[in-house]
Amino acid sequence: MASILWALFAVALLPYLARIPVARAMNQLGGYDNHLPRVQQARLEGLGARANAAHYNSFEALQLFLAAVAGCVVSGNYDGTMQTLAWLYVGCRVLFILFYLLDYALLRSIVWGVGVISVFSMLVRAALSV
Repeated sequence: MASILWALFAVALLPYLARIPVARAMNQLGGYDNHLPRVQQARLEGLGARANAAHYNSFEALQLFLAAVAGCVVSGNYDGTMQTLAWLYVGCRVLFILFYLLDYALLRSIVWGVGVISVFSMLVRAALSV
């Protein structure tokens, strides 16, 4: 189970790591506007806008993975396949962010799809284990 929890930690950390390029892009827009950061983020273009989208998408993705981990806990299924699926999801999320920043839209969509399949596989395996 520890492996799956470390995977959860990694996925929970990703939104904050994805935020780093957003903050750098905001600083290039005349400094970070801590009063209205979302207004400033809406003006970002190029890499800054893609980084911002990756940042928000990472929070959205975290919810689904958290549900899958909860399914593992409830079902008591922490086997090697479940651990592999969890770490495959982590890898897909890292690549997703990287491909978003590099503007590789097709590759981003492919790893997003693989990640979704892996997390739904975790949910189905958990449900079948009960």
